[in-house]
Amino acid sequence: MSINRPFSVLGIQQIAVGGLNKNKLRHFWVDILGLSYQSTYISEKENVDEDICQAGHGPFKVEVDLMQPLNPDNKPKVHEPALNHVGLWVDDLTAAVTWLTEQGVRFTPGGIRAGAAGYDVCFIHPKGSEDFPIGSEGVLVELVQAPEDVIMAFQTISNAS
Repeated sequence: MSINRPFSVLGIQQIAVGGLNKNKLRHFWVDILGLSYQSTYISEKENVDEDICQAGHGPFKVEVDLMQPLNPDNKPKVHEPALNHVGLWVDDLTAAVTWLTEQGVRFTPGGIRAGAAGYDVCFIHPKGSEDFPIGSEGVLVELVQAPEDVIMAFQTISNAS
């Protein structure tokens, strides 16, 4: 089925892994697997203390967020499920949100906003609702506005194939 979308999903921008102990997550992902630590992001509103790490380099790097709840009893419970969400680079976030909303996709509250790594983001809800029946079928999906260098890098690869 061919659908004319006003945006493209370019690739994986990030995965977010949650647990009750960020130090254990960091030991595995950074010390054992060798990902590089970039920064820490803490948000009371989002109930999260996260280390932002990365695998790879340049425009094709993948961010790996290691998330621990500030309070495990509060929501959102960033540690449940352990694979918290997947982030996808998109070339036009505003067009994506507008078009997906018109298709009946449900987004989480908050709209487009600055994300932990500084890119504009928004989240597709894991479950549909009566008003917006399309959800991401159990997995929280973050749409991330790709910066120009990432868009160009993916276009170069796409044109070469």
